[in-house]
Amino acid sequence: MRHLKRLSLLLAFVLVCPLVTFAADDVLTSASQQLDAGNPQAAYSLLIPLQSERAGDPDYDFLLGSAALGIGKNTEAVFALERVLAVLPNSAPARALIARAYFNLKETETAKREFENVRKQDVPQEVATTIDRFLDAIERIEESERTSIRGFVEVGAGYDSNVNSATADSQVAVPFFGGTIFTLAPSSTEQDDAFVSFGGGVNFQHPFSKRLGLFGGLAYQNKSNVNETNFSTSYYDANLGLRYRRDRDTLTLAVQYNSFFVHQSNVYRNAYRDASGLTGQWQHDFDSRNQVSFFAQVSNLIYPDQAIRDARRTVGGAGYAHAFGRGTLITYVGLYGGVEDEKADGAPEFGHSLYGARVGAQWNVSEKFAFFLNGSGERREYGGPDPFFLVDREDTQYNASAGLIFLPRKGVRITPQALWTRNDSNILINEFDRLVFQVTLRHDF
Repeated sequence: MRHLKRLSLLLAFVLVCPLVTFAADDVLTSASQQLDAGNPQAAYSLLIPLQSERAGDPDYDFLLGSAALGIGKNTEAVFALERVLAVLPNSAPARALIARAYFNLKETETAKREFENVRKQDVPQEVATTIDRFLDAIERIEESERTSIRGFVEVGAGYDSNVNSATADSQVAVPFFGGTIFTLAPSSTEQDDAFVSFGGGVNFQHPFSKRLGLFGGLAYQNKSNVNETNFSTSYYDANLGLRYRRDRDTLTLAVQYNSFFVHQSNVYRNAYRDASGLTGQWQHDFDSRNQVSFFAQVSNLIYPDQAIRDARRTVGGAGYAHAFGRGTLITYVGLYGGVEDEKADGAPEFGHSLYGARVGAQWNVSEKFAFFLNGSGERREYGGPDPFFLVDREDTQYNASAGLIFLPRKGVRITPQALWTRNDSNILINEFDRLVFQVTLRHDF
Protein backbone atom coordinates (compact mmCIF):
# COMPACT_ATOMS: atom_id res chain seq x y z
CA MET A 1 0.00 0.00 0.00
CA ARG A 2 3.00 2.30 -0.10
CA HIS A 3 1.89 3.39 -3.58
CA LEU A 4 -1.49 4.49 -2.18
CA LYS A 5 0.24 6.67 0.39
CA ARG A 6 2.24 8.31 -2.33
CA LEU A 7 -0.92 8.77 -4.37
CA SER A 8 -2.69 10.46 -1.47
CA LEU A 9 0.17 12.98 -1.39
CA LEU A 10 -0.06 13.56 -5.14
CA LEU A 11 -3.85 14.07 -5.00
CA ALA A 12 -3.90 16.55 -2.15
CA PHE A 13 -6.85 18.55 -3.48
CA VAL A 14 -9.55 18.06 -6.13
CA LEU A 15 -9.24 20.81 -8.74
CA VAL A 16 -12.63 22.42 -8.91
CA CYS A 17 -14.05 25.73 -10.05
CA PRO A 18 -15.72 28.09 -7.55
CA LEU A 19 -19.11 27.09 -6.24
CA VAL A 20 -20.86 30.35 -6.97
CA THR A 21 -19.89 33.98 -7.43
CA PHE A 22 -18.96 35.22 -3.99
CA ALA A 23 -20.71 38.23 -2.59
CA ALA A 24 -18.68 41.31 -1.82
CA ASP A 25 -17.61 39.98 1.56
CA ASP A 26 -14.14 40.84 2.77
CA VAL A 27 -13.78 37.72 4.92
CA LEU A 28 -14.93 35.34 2.22
CA THR A 29 -12.79 37.10 -0.36
CA SER A 30 -9.72 36.88 1.89
CA ALA A 31 -10.41 33.22 2.68
CA SER A 32 -10.79 32.44 -1.01
CA GLN A 33 -7.47 34.15 -1.75
CA GLN A 34 -5.73 32.16 0.98
CA LEU A 35 -7.07 28.90 -0.45
CA ASP A 36 -5.93 29.88 -3.95
CA ALA A 37 -2.48 30.60 -2.50
CA GLY A 38 -2.34 27.15 -0.90
CA ASN A 39 -2.83 28.36 2.72
CA PRO A 40 -5.87 26.42 4.02
CA GLN A 41 -4.90 27.00 7.67
CA ALA A 42 -5.05 30.77 7.19
CA ALA A 43 -8.44 30.46 5.45
CA TYR A 44 -9.76 28.23 8.23
CA SER A 45 -8.64 30.72 10.90
CA LEU A 46 -10.56 33.46 9.14
CA LEU A 47 -13.74 31.44 8.71
CA ILE A 48 -14.20 29.34 11.86
CA PRO A 49 -15.02 32.28 14.22
CA LEU A 50 -18.04 33.07 12.00
CA GLN A 51 -19.51 29.58 11.96
CA SER A 52 -22.38 30.21 14.40
CA GLU A 53 -23.67 33.17 12.37
CA ARG A 54 -22.74 32.14 8.80
CA ALA A 55 -23.45 28.39 8.77
CA GLY A 56 -26.10 27.71 6.15
CA ASP A 57 -24.71 30.24 3.68
CA PRO A 58 -23.45 28.01 0.82
CA ASP A 59 -20.66 30.43 -0.11
CA TYR A 60 -19.34 30.40 3.44
CA ASP A 61 -19.85 26.67 3.97
CA PHE A 62 -18.08 25.79 0.74
CA LEU A 63 -15.01 27.80 1.73
CA LEU A 64 -15.05 26.41 5.27
CA GLY A 65 -15.33 22.86 3.96
CA SER A 66 -12.46 23.47 1.54
CA ALA A 67 -10.25 24.92 4.28
CA ALA A 68 -11.08 22.16 6.77
CA LEU A 69 -10.29 19.56 4.13
CA GLY A 70 -6.96 21.22 3.41
CA ILE A 71 -5.79 20.98 7.04
CA GLY A 72 -7.02 17.45 7.64
CA LYS A 73 -10.22 18.27 9.55
CA ASN A 74 -12.20 15.88 7.39
CA THR A 75 -15.21 15.45 9.65
CA GLU A 76 -15.68 19.23 9.87
CA ALA A 77 -15.35 19.39 6.09
CA VAL A 78 -18.15 16.81 5.69
CA PHE A 79 -20.51 18.78 7.97
CA ALA A 80 -19.86 22.06 6.13
CA LEU A 81 -20.22 20.54 2.66
CA GLU A 82 -23.39 18.68 3.64
CA ARG A 83 -24.91 22.08 4.43
CA VAL A 84 -23.92 23.24 0.93
CA LEU A 85 -25.56 20.20 -0.67
CA ALA A 86 -28.72 20.71 1.38
CA VAL A 87 -29.16 24.04 -0.43
CA LEU A 88 -27.51 23.13 -3.77
CA PRO A 89 -27.86 19.35 -4.21
CA ASN A 90 -26.51 19.40 -7.79
CA SER A 91 -23.28 21.23 -6.94
CA ALA A 92 -20.48 19.21 -8.55
CA PRO A 93 -17.68 21.10 -6.75
CA ALA A 94 -19.22 20.48 -3.32
CA ARG A 95 -19.78 16.79 -4.10
CA ALA A 96 -16.18 16.46 -5.34
CA LEU A 97 -14.85 17.93 -2.12
CA ILE A 98 -17.09 15.89 0.17
CA ALA A 99 -16.05 12.77 -1.74
CA ARG A 100 -12.42 13.66 -0.97
CA ALA A 101 -13.28 14.11 2.72
CA TYR A 102 -14.92 10.69 2.80
CA PHE A 103 -11.85 9.29 1.04
CA ASN A 104 -9.61 10.68 3.79
CA LEU A 105 -11.94 9.26 6.44
CA LYS A 106 -11.51 5.86 4.75
CA GLU A 107 -15.24 5.68 4.00
CA THR A 108 -14.34 4.47 0.53
CA GLU A 109 -17.78 3.18 -0.47
CA THR A 110 -19.37 6.58 0.16
CA ALA A 111 -16.45 8.38 -1.48
CA LYS A 112 -16.71 6.18 -4.54
CA ARG A 113 -20.45 6.88 -4.88
CA GLU A 114 -19.92 10.65 -4.61
CA PHE A 115 -17.02 10.67 -7.09
CA GLU A 116 -19.06 8.65 -9.57
CA ASN A 117 -21.98 11.10 -9.21
CA VAL A 118 -19.69 14.02 -10.01
CA ARG A 119 -18.06 12.12 -12.89
CA LYS A 120 -21.45 11.80 -14.59
CA GLN A 121 -21.94 15.58 -14.62
CA ASP A 122 -20.60 18.05 -17.14
CA VAL A 123 -17.30 18.88 -15.40
CA PRO A 124 -14.02 20.13 -16.93
CA GLN A 125 -11.71 17.43 -18.28
CA GLU A 126 -9.07 18.29 -15.67
CA VAL A 127 -11.58 17.60 -12.88
CA ALA A 128 -12.78 14.40 -14.56
CA THR A 129 -9.20 13.12 -14.87
CA THR A 130 -8.48 13.90 -11.21
CA ILE A 131 -11.63 12.07 -10.14
CA ASP A 132 -10.55 9.08 -12.21
CA ARG A 133 -7.30 8.99 -10.25
CA PHE A 134 -9.23 9.02 -6.97
CA LEU A 135 -11.42 6.19 -8.23
CA ASP A 136 -8.27 4.28 -9.13
CA ALA A 137 -6.95 4.88 -5.61
CA ILE A 138 -10.22 3.57 -4.16
CA GLU A 139 -9.92 0.50 -6.37
CA ARG A 140 -6.47 -0.12 -4.91
CA ILE A 141 -7.83 0.29 -1.38
CA GLU A 142 -10.53 -2.25 -2.18
CA GLU A 143 -7.84 -4.55 -3.54
CA SER A 144 -5.96 -4.25 -0.25
CA GLU A 145 -8.95 -5.88 1.41
CA ARG A 146 -8.63 -8.95 -0.78
CA THR A 147 -5.81 -11.06 -2.18
CA SER A 148 -4.32 -9.47 -5.29
CA ILE A 149 -1.40 -10.06 -7.65
CA ARG A 150 0.17 -7.38 -9.86
CA GLY A 151 3.11 -7.53 -12.25
CA PHE A 152 5.20 -5.39 -14.57
CA VAL A 153 7.59 -5.65 -17.49
CA GLU A 154 10.19 -3.06 -18.43
CA VAL A 155 12.56 -2.45 -21.35
CA GLY A 156 15.03 0.34 -21.97
CA ALA A 157 18.14 1.57 -23.76
CA GLY A 158 20.81 4.16 -23.13
CA TYR A 159 24.43 5.22 -22.86
CA ASP A 160 26.80 4.77 -19.89
CA SER A 161 30.01 6.82 -19.73
CA ASN A 162 31.65 4.49 -17.18
CA VAL A 163 30.18 1.00 -17.18
CA ASN A 164 32.78 -0.33 -14.70
CA SER A 165 32.75 2.68 -12.30
CA ALA A 166 36.53 2.98 -12.69
CA THR A 167 39.08 5.78 -12.54
CA ALA A 168 39.90 7.78 -15.65
CA ASP A 169 43.64 7.69 -14.84
CA SER A 170 45.72 5.04 -16.55
CA GLN A 171 48.67 5.27 -14.14
CA VAL A 172 48.87 5.33 -10.37
CA ALA A 173 51.67 5.55 -7.78
CA VAL A 174 51.51 2.79 -5.13
CA PRO A 175 53.05 3.75 -1.72
CA PHE A 176 53.59 0.10 -0.67
CA PHE A 177 56.10 -0.21 -3.51
CA GLY A 178 57.84 3.04 -2.64
CA GLY A 179 55.69 5.18 -4.91
CA THR A 180 56.39 3.10 -8.02
CA ILE A 181 54.06 4.10 -10.84
CA PHE A 182 51.96 1.27 -12.26
CA THR A 183 50.01 1.30 -15.51
CA LEU A 184 46.46 0.03 -15.07
CA ALA A 185 44.96 -2.57 -17.38
CA PRO A 186 42.31 -1.18 -19.76
CA SER A 187 39.60 -3.06 -17.87
CA SER A 188 40.60 -1.15 -14.69
CA THR A 189 40.02 2.27 -16.26
CA GLU A 190 36.69 3.77 -17.24
CA GLN A 191 34.95 2.26 -20.26
CA ASP A 192 31.92 3.77 -21.97
CA ASP A 193 29.26 1.88 -23.89
CA ALA A 194 25.66 1.77 -25.07
CA PHE A 195 23.33 -0.68 -23.37
CA VAL A 196 19.89 -2.24 -23.42
CA SER A 197 17.92 -3.26 -20.36
CA PHE A 198 14.95 -5.43 -19.57
CA GLY A 199 13.24 -6.80 -16.50
CA GLY A 200 10.02 -7.62 -14.80
CA GLY A 201 8.45 -8.66 -11.57
CA VAL A 202 5.37 -9.68 -9.68
CA ASN A 203 3.97 -8.50 -6.34
CA PHE A 204 1.18 -9.88 -4.20
CA GLN A 205 -0.70 -8.99 -1.05
CA HIS A 206 -3.03 -10.97 1.15
CA PRO A 207 -5.02 -9.34 3.98
CA PHE A 208 -5.59 -11.24 7.19
CA SER A 209 -7.79 -8.37 8.40
CA LYS A 210 -8.39 -4.69 7.60
CA ARG A 211 -5.26 -3.84 9.59
CA LEU A 212 -2.88 -6.74 9.07
CA GLY A 213 -1.69 -8.12 5.75
CA LEU A 214 0.99 -10.18 4.07
CA PHE A 215 2.93 -8.86 1.06
CA GLY A 216 5.79 -10.01 -1.12
CA GLY A 217 7.42 -9.77 -4.50
CA LEU A 218 9.96 -11.08 -6.98
CA ALA A 219 11.86 -9.00 -9.54
CA TYR A 220 14.60 -9.40 -12.13
CA GLN A 221 16.57 -6.68 -13.94
CA ASN A 222 19.25 -6.96 -16.64
CA LYS A 223 21.55 -4.29 -18.12
CA SER A 224 23.49 -5.63 -21.12
CA ASN A 225 26.30 -3.56 -22.62
CA VAL A 226 26.74 -3.67 -26.39
CA ASN A 227 30.54 -4.03 -26.37
CA GLU A 228 31.79 -4.17 -22.78
CA THR A 229 29.86 -7.35 -22.00
CA ASN A 230 32.17 -8.29 -19.11
CA PHE A 231 30.60 -5.42 -17.20
CA SER A 232 26.98 -6.16 -17.99
CA THR A 233 24.98 -6.59 -14.80
CA SER A 234 21.79 -8.18 -13.53
CA TYR A 235 20.08 -8.88 -10.26
CA TYR A 236 17.33 -10.92 -8.66
CA ASP A 237 15.35 -9.46 -5.79
CA ALA A 238 12.80 -11.01 -3.42
CA ASN A 239 10.92 -9.77 -0.37
CA LEU A 240 8.26 -11.06 2.01
CA GLY A 241 6.74 -9.18 4.91
CA LEU A 242 3.87 -8.11 7.13
CA ARG A 243 2.13 -4.75 7.14
CA TYR A 244 0.02 -3.36 9.99
CA ARG A 245 -2.11 -0.22 9.68
CA ARG A 246 -3.91 1.78 12.31
CA ASP A 247 -5.40 5.19 11.59
CA ARG A 248 -2.53 7.30 10.18
CA ASP A 249 0.24 4.85 11.07
CA THR A 250 1.69 2.00 9.02
CA LEU A 251 4.22 -0.52 10.33
CA THR A 252 6.06 -2.91 8.02
CA LEU A 253 8.52 -5.72 8.70
CA ALA A 254 10.07 -7.57 5.77
CA VAL A 255 12.80 -10.06 4.93
CA GLN A 256 14.72 -9.38 1.72
CA TYR A 257 17.13 -11.23 -0.54
CA ASN A 258 19.17 -9.89 -3.47
CA SER A 259 21.73 -11.48 -5.80
CA PHE A 260 23.81 -9.13 -7.94
CA PHE A 261 25.79 -10.43 -10.94
CA VAL A 262 28.59 -8.97 -13.03
CA HIS A 263 28.72 -10.97 -16.28
CA GLN A 264 32.30 -12.04 -16.53
CA SER A 265 33.47 -15.58 -17.25
CA ASN A 266 31.05 -17.40 -14.94
CA VAL A 267 27.80 -15.95 -16.22
CA TYR A 268 25.02 -16.55 -13.66
CA ARG A 269 27.09 -19.27 -11.98
CA ASN A 270 28.26 -17.24 -9.02
CA ALA A 271 26.84 -13.95 -7.89
CA TYR A 272 29.20 -11.04 -7.39
CA ARG A 273 27.31 -10.30 -4.16
CA ASP A 274 24.44 -11.86 -2.24
CA ALA A 275 22.56 -9.83 0.34
CA SER A 276 19.91 -10.97 2.77
CA GLY A 277 18.38 -9.05 5.62
CA LEU A 278 15.53 -7.66 7.64
CA THR A 279 13.91 -4.20 7.31
CA GLY A 280 11.46 -2.47 9.62
CA GLN A 281 9.67 0.82 8.97
CA TRP A 282 7.16 3.09 10.68
CA GLN A 283 5.28 5.61 8.56
CA HIS A 284 2.96 8.33 9.88
CA ASP A 285 0.69 10.58 7.80
CA PHE A 286 0.05 13.85 9.63
CA ASP A 287 -2.43 14.86 6.94
CA SER A 288 -2.81 14.69 3.16
CA ARG A 289 0.29 16.86 2.69
CA ASN A 290 2.79 15.71 5.31
CA GLN A 291 4.32 12.31 5.92
CA VAL A 292 7.23 11.11 8.06
CA SER A 293 8.93 7.71 8.20
CA PHE A 294 11.66 5.94 10.17
CA PHE A 295 13.45 2.75 9.17
CA ALA A 296 16.09 0.28 10.32
CA GLN A 297 17.77 -2.39 8.20
CA VAL A 298 20.20 -5.20 8.93
CA SER A 299 21.84 -7.02 5.99
CA ASN A 300 24.26 -9.89 5.60
CA LEU A 301 26.59 -9.31 2.60
CA ILE A 302 28.30 -12.30 1.01
CA TYR A 303 30.86 -12.13 -1.83
CA PRO A 304 31.14 -15.74 -3.09
CA ASP A 305 34.50 -15.21 -4.82
CA GLN A 306 35.92 -12.67 -2.34
CA ALA A 307 35.09 -13.92 1.14
CA ILE A 308 37.40 -11.35 2.71
CA ARG A 309 34.82 -8.68 1.76
CA ASP A 310 31.90 -10.38 3.58
CA ALA A 311 30.23 -7.96 5.98
CA ARG A 312 27.20 -7.19 8.13
CA ARG A 313 25.54 -3.87 7.30
CA THR A 314 23.31 -1.98 9.75
CA VAL A 315 21.59 1.23 8.64
CA GLY A 316 18.87 3.44 10.11
CA GLY A 317 17.29 6.70 9.06
CA ALA A 318 14.31 9.00 8.74
CA GLY A 319 12.46 10.72 5.92
CA TYR A 320 9.91 13.48 5.46
CA ALA A 321 7.64 14.21 2.47
CA HIS A 322 5.52 17.30 1.83
CA ALA A 323 3.04 18.23 -0.90
CA PHE A 324 2.84 21.90 -1.83
CA GLY A 325 -0.23 23.72 -3.09
CA ARG A 326 -2.71 21.31 -4.59
CA GLY A 327 -0.28 18.44 -4.80
CA THR A 328 1.45 19.59 -7.98
CA LEU A 329 4.84 19.64 -6.23
CA ILE A 330 5.95 16.77 -3.99
CA THR A 331 9.22 17.04 -2.08
CA TYR A 332 11.12 14.76 0.28
CA VAL A 333 14.26 14.74 2.38
CA GLY A 334 15.94 11.86 4.19
CA LEU A 335 18.87 11.29 6.53
CA TYR A 336 20.55 7.98 7.36
CA GLY A 337 23.61 6.48 8.94
CA GLY A 338 25.12 3.14 9.83
CA VAL A 339 28.08 0.78 9.78
CA GLU A 340 29.33 -2.04 7.62
CA ASP A 341 31.31 -4.42 9.84
CA GLU A 342 33.80 -6.74 8.15
CA LYS A 343 33.61 -10.43 9.08
CA ALA A 344 37.18 -11.40 8.20
CA ASP A 345 39.85 -11.10 10.92
CA GLY A 346 42.65 -8.70 10.13
CA ALA A 347 40.82 -6.87 7.31
CA PRO A 348 39.59 -3.60 8.87
CA GLU A 349 40.08 -1.81 5.52
CA PHE A 350 36.82 -3.39 4.29
CA GLY A 351 34.66 -2.20 7.17
CA HIS A 352 33.39 1.36 7.34
CA SER A 353 30.95 3.79 8.91
CA LEU A 354 28.59 5.72 6.67
CA TYR A 355 26.13 8.56 6.76
CA GLY A 356 24.23 10.43 4.09
CA ALA A 357 21.28 12.49 2.95
CA ARG A 358 18.75 12.35 0.13
CA VAL A 359 16.53 15.08 -1.31
CA GLY A 360 14.11 15.09 -4.21
CA ALA A 361 11.08 16.64 -5.83
CA GLN A 362 8.44 15.74 -8.40
CA TRP A 363 6.47 18.37 -10.27
CA ASN A 364 3.19 17.02 -11.65
CA VAL A 365 2.63 19.28 -14.63
CA SER A 366 -0.53 17.47 -15.70
CA GLU A 367 -2.19 14.10 -15.40
CA LYS A 368 0.18 12.71 -18.05
CA PHE A 369 3.45 14.55 -17.43
CA ALA A 370 5.72 14.96 -14.42
CA PHE A 371 9.30 16.10 -13.92
CA PHE A 372 11.52 14.76 -11.16
CA LEU A 373 14.86 15.72 -9.66
CA ASN A 374 16.76 13.74 -7.01
CA GLY A 375 20.08 14.16 -5.25
CA SER A 376 22.06 12.38 -2.55
CA GLY A 377 25.41 12.40 -0.82
CA GLU A 378 27.13 9.71 1.24
CA ARG A 379 30.31 9.77 3.33
CA ARG A 380 32.18 6.52 4.04
CA GLU A 381 35.09 6.25 6.47
CA TYR A 382 36.95 2.94 6.51
CA GLY A 383 38.31 1.23 9.59
CA GLY A 384 41.91 0.56 8.68
CA PRO A 385 44.71 1.38 6.23
CA ASP A 386 44.63 0.03 2.70
CA PRO A 387 47.51 -2.51 2.45
CA PHE A 388 48.86 -0.96 -0.79
CA PHE A 389 48.10 2.74 -0.36
CA LEU A 390 48.84 2.80 3.41
CA VAL A 391 46.03 5.23 4.38
CA ASP A 392 42.57 4.79 5.84
CA ARG A 393 40.26 5.12 2.89
CA GLU A 394 37.71 7.97 2.91
CA ASP A 395 35.08 8.33 0.18
CA THR A 396 32.39 10.91 -0.51
CA GLN A 397 29.89 9.96 -3.18
CA TYR A 398 27.40 12.30 -4.85
CA ASN A 399 24.44 11.22 -6.99
CA ALA A 400 21.89 13.18 -8.98
CA SER A 401 19.16 12.28 -11.43
CA ALA A 402 16.57 14.18 -13.41
CA GLY A 403 13.95 13.16 -15.90
CA LEU A 404 10.43 13.14 -17.25
CA ILE A 405 7.57 10.74 -16.53
CA PHE A 406 5.09 10.37 -19.38
CA LEU A 407 1.89 8.35 -18.90
CA PRO A 408 0.35 7.88 -22.37
CA ARG A 409 -2.32 5.59 -20.96
CA LYS A 410 -3.20 3.74 -17.78
CA GLY A 411 -0.51 1.26 -16.74
CA VAL A 412 2.10 2.53 -19.22
CA ARG A 413 5.03 4.73 -18.20
CA ILE A 414 7.84 6.16 -20.36
CA THR A 415 10.77 7.66 -18.44
CA PRO A 416 13.70 9.42 -20.13
CA GLN A 417 16.29 10.42 -17.53
CA ALA A 418 19.91 11.32 -16.83
CA LEU A 419 21.90 10.01 -13.84
CA TRP A 420 25.21 11.37 -12.58
CA THR A 421 27.60 9.89 -10.00
CA ARG A 422 30.81 11.34 -8.60
CA ASN A 423 32.96 9.46 -6.08
CA ASP A 424 35.78 11.40 -4.40
CA SER A 425 38.38 9.39 -2.52
CA ASN A 426 41.78 9.83 -0.90
CA ILE A 427 42.85 6.73 -2.88
CA LEU A 428 43.11 7.59 -6.57
CA ILE A 429 41.90 4.31 -8.03
CA ASN A 430 38.58 4.71 -6.18
CA GLU A 431 37.79 8.09 -7.74
CA PHE A 432 35.40 8.14 -10.69
CA ASP A 433 32.70 10.04 -12.56
CA ARG A 434 29.77 8.40 -14.29
CA LEU A 435 26.97 9.76 -16.48
CA VAL A 436 24.09 7.61 -17.71
CA PHE A 437 21.36 8.57 -20.19
CA GLN A 438 18.48 6.13 -20.57
CA VAL A 439 14.87 5.75 -21.63
CA THR A 440 12.67 3.06 -20.11
CA LEU A 441 9.21 1.80 -21.01
CA ARG A 442 7.24 0.09 -18.25
CA HIS A 443 3.89 -1.64 -18.40
CA ASP A 444 2.02 -2.55 -15.21
CA PHE A 445 -0.66 -5.19 -15.31
